[in-house]
Amino acid sequence: MDELEIKKLWQTTNDKLEKSFVIDKKNTEEIARIKIYSILGSMKPIKVFALFVGILWVGIGGIALSSIYLNSFNEANKFFLFSASIQVGLTAISLYIYLYQLITIYQIDITEPIIKTQEKLSSLKISTLWVTRLLFLQLPVWTTFWWNETMLTDWGILQWIMTLFFTLSFTVIAIWLFFNIKYENRNKKWFQLIFSGKEWTPLMKSMELLEQVEEYKDQNAST
Repeated sequence: MDELEIKKLWQTTNDKLEKSFVIDKKNTEEIARIKIYSILGSMKPIKVFALFVGILWVGIGGIALSSIYLNSFNEANKFFLFSASIQVGLTAISLYIYLYQLITIYQIDITEPIIKTQEKLSSLKISTLWVTRLLFLQLPVWTTFWWNETMLTDWGILQWIMTLFFTLSFTVIAIWLFFNIKYENRNKKWFQLIFSGKEWTPLMKSMELLEQVEEYKDQNAST
């Protein structure tokens, strides 16, 4: 075999290897897209259910509170009114985020570039953290909605100490969670206890799949 034949054989072999790498890379990305599409699809039912229940809650609560503000504000229990208003308001903001997330999930296209999918997953991650922070901010008002004016005149010091202890404790917890629920704390036990369901686990699995695809592409690029 002369030198020219050897060069041709080497070139043919090299071309076949390059085509094999391209096909393997393409198949890996396509399989990852299919898996991600399927995993994120499992999040849709819980998002739809949360939206449905939330819309009912905010709708009924909003109508009732509007009626109180317009027709019987002076006679209403202000503790209940303001506590319920804060709770319904935070829930309404959370509903907007849930709607945004659901739209984002439906917009994820199995054929779109990996980079676009990464951007949408990052957006879902950030919005999930924010909606959880907002929902935990409701904790204090769940301890004050039942307060009334008779407490100011009829309650003793011990009753007030116990009541304020629970309210202040829930307030501290809510504020602490608001500032500490962030992605950097994802490996901590308390974080995993909060984020261990259909709204977080599929998202993390999808992000891990994309990271594996990127690592695979980097390995092939360096070989």
